[in-house]
Amino acid sequence: MGFALKNQVFLLCVMVLLLAVLCYSEDTFTRSRATYYGSPDCYGTPSGACGFREFGRTVNDGSVAGVSRLFRNGTGCGACYQVRCTTPQYCADEGVNIVVTDYGEGDKTDFILSPRAYAKLARPNVVSQLFSYGVVDIEYRRISCKYSGYNLMFKVDENSNYPSYLAILLMYVAGKNDITAVELWQEDFQQWVAMRRAYGAVWDLASPPSGPIKLRFQVSGSSGIKWVKSKNDLPSDWKAGAAYDSYIQLT
Repeated sequence: MGFALKNQVFLLCVMVLLLAVLCYSEDTFTRSRATYYGSPDCYGTPSGACGFREFGRTVNDGSVAGVSRLFRNGTGCGACYQVRCTTPQYCADEGVNIVVTDYGEGDKTDFILSPRAYAKLARPNVVSQLFSYGVVDIEYRRISCKYSGYNLMFKVDENSNYPSYLAILLMYVAGKNDITAVELWQEDFQQWVAMRRAYGAVWDLASPPSGPIKLRFQVSGSSGIKWVKSKNDLPSDWKAGAAYDSYIQLT
């Protein structure tokens, strides 16, 4: 009886320690380097590799970044990170929260920040000095994306051609979530059909079904992997450039 109780206590302690390690690992910072890219208005670029277009230029008030290792073949598009530089006399304590909107490689850097984002790394009176460095040592961690007033949305990409070719862009992916697959319902075959990740956050399919189109998204996050169905169909007369609300709020 005593031996069994000791085993139970031991297992409970192991589980508590594992949970503590998981929580700690999600909250810890990783050391790296960051730089910035040129921009005429200090915002992001509308031609980023994620395919966000104008959304990628202005989302998060233009505090955006291109990444390399964290791009993850497009899965990293839309992820949010806290980035802070590590030189005390120049760097603000909290740094900046950014959204990934592009792919970019620098001089051993993980982040190429928009000028607006890079400026927020600095203390208010030493912004110009930090810019003169060009590349700075940083630490970063992934954080939850928060988009007040927005659900997950899907936009018909401008390269779509009704009715023969459909490409959609996913925007406002909240939380620490990745969209790892997208499927649409094929009514005549009574089955879900996979869309292809064309690039970045853009998914496509040739010869999509006619009529209203049901969509579902595979979401990978801290709570595991699950399928989430859009509560709003893509209308039968979908148009390139039009955006539609899924009425899904990811957390």
